[in-house]
Amino acid sequence: KKYFKNKEEDLFRHNAFFIGKTIREEINRGQADYTPIYASEIPSLFLTGRKHIDVALIQVSPPDPYGFCSLGINVDIVKPLAQSSPLTIAEINPQMPRTLGNSFVHMKEIDYFVFNNSPLLEFNFDEPDEIANRIGKNLAGIIENKSTIHIGFGDLPNSTLKFLGDKKDLGMHSHSITDNIIPLIEEGVLTCRKKNFHPEKVITSFALGSKKLYNFVDNNPFIEFYPSNYVCNPRNIGMNKKMISINSARQIDLTGQVNAATEGYQFYSGLGETIDFMRGAAFSKGGKPIIVIPSTSRDGKKSRIVPHLDEGAGVMLSRGDVYYVVTEWGVAYLHGKTIRERVLELICISHPDFRQLLLEEAKKLNYIYSDQLLSCDDHGRICLYPSEYETIYTGRNNEQIKIRPVKTTDERLLKELYYSLNEKDRYLRFFGVKKEFTHSKTQSEVNIDYNKIFSIGAFVGEIGREKMIGNATYYLNPKLNTGEYSFLVNGEYRGKGIGTFLYQHMILIAKEKGLKGFYGNIHIQNKSTVRIIQRGGYTKITPPELGEKELFYEVFFDKEDSID
Repeated sequence: KKYFKNKEEDLFRHNAFFIGKTIREEINRGQADYTPIYASEIPSLFLTGRKHIDVALIQVSPPDPYGFCSLGINVDIVKPLAQSSPLTIAEINPQMPRTLGNSFVHMKEIDYFVFNNSPLLEFNFDEPDEIANRIGKNLAGIIENKSTIHIGFGDLPNSTLKFLGDKKDLGMHSHSITDNIIPLIEEGVLTCRKKNFHPEKVITSFALGSKKLYNFVDNNPFIEFYPSNYVCNPRNIGMNKKMISINSARQIDLTGQVNAATEGYQFYSGLGETIDFMRGAAFSKGGKPIIVIPSTSRDGKKSRIVPHLDEGAGVMLSRGDVYYVVTEWGVAYLHGKTIRERVLELICISHPDFRQLLLEEAKKLNYIYSDQLLSCDDHGRICLYPSEYETIYTGRNNEQIKIRPVKTTDERLLKELYYSLNEKDRYLRFFGVKKEFTHSKTQSEVNIDYNKIFSIGAFVGEIGREKMIGNATYYLNPKLNTGEYSFLVNGEYRGKGIGTFLYQHMILIAKEKGLKGFYGNIHIQNKSTVRIIQRGGYTKITPPELGEKELFYEVFFDKEDSID
């Protein structure tokens, strides 16, 4: 601060490749320079001579018996700088850990050195708040065992590591590492055993944390440090199978453009490794590029999911770069989706207070159907998705089938389920050969209030590749306090107990909501449905009248309610 106050930048001009709080104000006042560049490309500026360097000031560990000093916790761009400089001055610090990998500088390469035994600077991340915890839990749901993790810079990506404790055989290939990796390693979660690129090694470029972390990496053969042009090279990143890149953002618009480094015209951070790792994860077999973002500003007054980015905001990630977006309200998958689909995905994970506004703005921009609905009650209030009713059904062949309430973004999946039915199945389900399932009709079946109408689906495949293979719905009859129930299962998945499980799960939901039972009509040829219904409680079946083909059933959850 004294340097800039005395206006010494007239003689020496500071140039930052990434912006932190120590230099942000000066850059935005024009007292210092900022060079936007990917972390993977910074070393080449110096190695090729495009940027001249006169002297490199580096900090190293004491030399080993062979004369090699370690760059310790910060290899990053330091080694390329030392290699490019005609003059290298080293501060030899006994408190600098001796890290392994491509982290060494020989004493012959050092022109001058000074000895300084002093503690290293430590960095403490903020403790995650409730919103960060909810984001972490949502994120953990899309990270598979045996994945390789990258954590982007910032409190939010770092805090998500705490929610990976139930995973198995994770790996790590990350620009930086923090204290949060230590418990994962000690608990046998982060093993790197299943990594195919640098197996059984954590690969990183620098360590950012406390003395505990610095002691942990000291002479630790499990952790290897390399320069940023190696660690952040998208080709190398993509060599890892199931590469997970977790990055934060400041804003995302409804079409999927991400601003991660500016506040309007003001520079906030920098490009860093975000694009390197997002694209590297996209190259990876089974990889997942992920953006984590709170749905609102800290004071809750502004949505971070917006119709359009602020004036002057920089687009760090294009619409094609963004795959997963995670907020405290859920997970959106954007890759390969139309503008209309991604708009709805993002609205559904925005803060409920802003969803109607975002919906109206999207309609004005002609992004979505002019009659598009959201899940609302009779008073127009947004109905929150009831995640407590999510569960897993393990099929008879051990296939994991997710059972969850339907939501706005399931419209296409429900249509595909309907269209997958043959003529006979459609006749038995709809009592007629229905050939068209329009948006105006189908959207009313997914934009529900979870009270008067409750609907659940059975899904296979992970988020972004989901397929609805079954659906069950009840419509509340408030006079009788019972629900008109119907369900269906894709023909390929019948005989696996899915229909029975959907029925039993809906009974649990209905009981919790105070319903007395279900009723409905079944075609007399639909004998399998009759058998399932009879397993639900105290059942009354009224045969069809002469010439009719539908029987009427009533199911009561308690014996007392079944008595006329």
